Amino acid sequence: MHRYDPEQTQNAQEWLALDEQERISLAEKYHRAARSKLPNLTAHAAIHAAVENQIAEGHEPVVRAMARLTCAGLSRHDALHAVGSVLAKHLFDLLHEKSGTMISTASYDAAIERLTADTWRRGY
Repeated sequence: MHRYDPEQTQNAQEWLALDEQERISLAEKYHRAARSKLPNLTAHAAIHAAVENQIAEGHEPVVRAMARLTCAGLSRHDALHAVGSVLAKHLFDLLHEKSGTMISTASYDAAIERLTADTWRRGY
């Protein structure tokens, strides 16, 4: 795999055969070529790669969310951003976990299941 396009579903076998840094680099190259103005290109690309990993691995809540979001009118790229926003919040919460707070894969999956195109458009 030499090219990444977030509007196209990745071949899961080819995507997962790449090293994680290669996946991130492909997403960075795409955004550079698209002249995307981002506060942190590498962080943005890493979130892209993480969501693509979940899709390629068949993580059902994410796979369902991608289908739901694109059926609701989001482009595949925007759907990746919507799922990525939930992932980023989950990671933030993990890093800033307060004593006694329960943060789990189940809470992430539940947030993904609640995600809609409308909630993301309103600024998840």
